[in-house]
Amino acid sequence: MDDAPESLRKANEALHLPEVKAWFVREVLTLEGALLQFLRKSGYADADAEDIRQEVYMRLFLAARKHIPNPTRPLMFKIARDLLVDRARRQQIVAIEAIENLDAIDVAIDEPGSDRTVIAREELRLLQAALNKLPKRYRDPFVMRKVQGLSVREIAARLGVAEKTVEMHLTESIRALADVLYRDGIELGGAP
Repeated sequence: MDDAPESLRKANEALHLPEVKAWFVREVLTLEGALLQFLRKSGYADADAEDIRQEVYMRLFLAARKHIPNPTRPLMFKIARDLLVDRARRQQIVAIEAIENLDAIDVAIDEPGSDRTVIAREELRLLQAALNKLPKRYRDPFVMRKVQGLSVREIAARLGVAEKTVEMHLTESIRALADVLYRDGIELGGAP
């Protein structure tokens, strides 16, 4: 009996996906220029701005899976500001190389327990399975950007395509990856 509400919830989410995708194209992608301009004015180079844009898109898409925001613009820029604040905080952290002797500061090293290691490996396995389901034209630019850390320009040169094509494929790869993860009921960091 407990399975009925869960399956009904998943069916409602699946029905909601086309609406979310239509909203994303209609409302979010039309604000892309303003978002990139905002990120670049915040002092980030094109490559960093592109990374932040992708993260904003992912967070917006995931939020819309629960409730489509109306209006979209304020939420998108709030997410972007939050990401910029997070990056600024991370940049203020002292590099580990700057501390010569870790024993001298008498801080316990926070090593992940075996349960965290198992969870992390399972999440990587699920993410790899989702990546393998993406078309090659989306998967390759995604891996080059997010794993290898190449710039959009470097990816375009390697693939022999325009930078705008790479940007489009990166956007589509995020959207397709979210679709694969949620269509198949895969949730990283939680139970399916």
